[in-house]
Amino acid sequence: MPSPSAPEAAAHRDPNVLRWLGAYTASAVGDTVYFVALSWTAVQAGTPAQAGVVTAVAAVPRALLMLGGGVLTDRYGPRPVVLGSSALRCLLVVVAAGMLLVTSPGLWALGAVALLFGTVDAVFLPAAGALPARITAPGQLARVHGMRGLATRLATVLGGPLGGLGIALGGTAGAFGLAALLIGGSVPVLWAVRVAEAPAGTPRPPDAVLSGLRDGLRHIARHRVLRPLVLATALGDLGFVGPMNLGLTLLAREQGWGAAGMGWVLAGFGAGAGAASLLLALRGRVPRAGLVIAAGELVGCLAIAGLAHAPSVVLATAVALVIGLAAGLGGALRGALLQVTADPAYVGRVTSVAALAGFGLAPLTFPLVGAAVERWSAGPVFAVCAALCGLGVLVTLGSGPLRRAELPR
Repeated sequence: MPSPSAPEAAAHRDPNVLRWLGAYTASAVGDTVYFVALSWTAVQAGTPAQAGVVTAVAAVPRALLMLGGGVLTDRYGPRPVVLGSSALRCLLVVVAAGMLLVTSPGLWALGAVALLFGTVDAVFLPAAGALPARITAPGQLARVHGMRGLATRLATVLGGPLGGLGIALGGTAGAFGLAALLIGGSVPVLWAVRVAEAPAGTPRPPDAVLSGLRDGLRHIARHRVLRPLVLATALGDLGFVGPMNLGLTLLAREQGWGAAGMGWVLAGFGAGAGAASLLLALRGRVPRAGLVIAAGELVGCLAIAGLAHAPSVVLATAVALVIGLAAGLGGALRGALLQVTADPAYVGRVTSVAALAGFGLAPLTFPLVGAAVERWSAGPVFAVCAALCGLGVLVTLGSGPLRRAELPR
């Protein structure tokens, strides 16, 4: 595949890749600030349960429409889709800020904003995920995905405090305005990124979205590496997202750790994931990628099961650090392997299918996780989620082509 960067150029020293990284980081921080502002506004306008519905409603259109977003990415290319959807996301957040300046929006208005934001996200996420394959050489993709993981961790660390600062200084309208500034500011930076065209002769998806989607699913189903890799990714995400989001909050309450204790556990996870991403960003390649992915998934699922039984905050933080290391390394390697393995004509659709479980389906399981923890406590629920992750390990190890898969040098 042609690349805007020289093949021998290390991605973390490539100005073009660094421009992409700056745009991606600004957008990711803006997303976090937006979520903080939306959550705070919803809590002020209704009950905690109602606020939970408002913040979770964006997952519905993501789950329903993300695969279509992958088709659009392959048809028009990731760059115009990312630019257009980023501009729309910025506009939606500006509208939310404007509503707060002139009135006190009810839960229905906030839910509508969240629903529309999730709809645009269904197009933005596959395109943003497919873009790295167009800005660097295949041998640098693991490094780029490590850099992307670092940006995600930075967004988590900075987004929460910035959202709180925006609320403190300018109210919720000010926080939404800050989110719009960050998301909108990523657009001109991304505009300056050089993006390679698809290789000559690359077919475009059919005009009908469903036909393009079926074509992409057939490509995955027939591919000896993509088929088990996408399935293992989905199983891992479905088992991971519930316990490490809502489940962790409920575990902290059950164990009496308090908000500070939960913060330490989250910090441990973030430090582990950041360290794994930094390793890949600097090293650039890990040999025997398929086996490393399986080993990381195995360690991660065992650690998830053990987290519910940690006798202290200190040990829970250490376990969360291990989970972060495994998740950060495995996630970056899976992303790189998906993009170097998929045919260039299908990268958007493959990315959307792989991301569907984590971004679209897994958040919809939060009510189930909450009800199960309330009925049976965190230990059994975390064990079941870990077993689901373990099925992903079995899929990886059971597939010879995936187990032997390597990233290009």
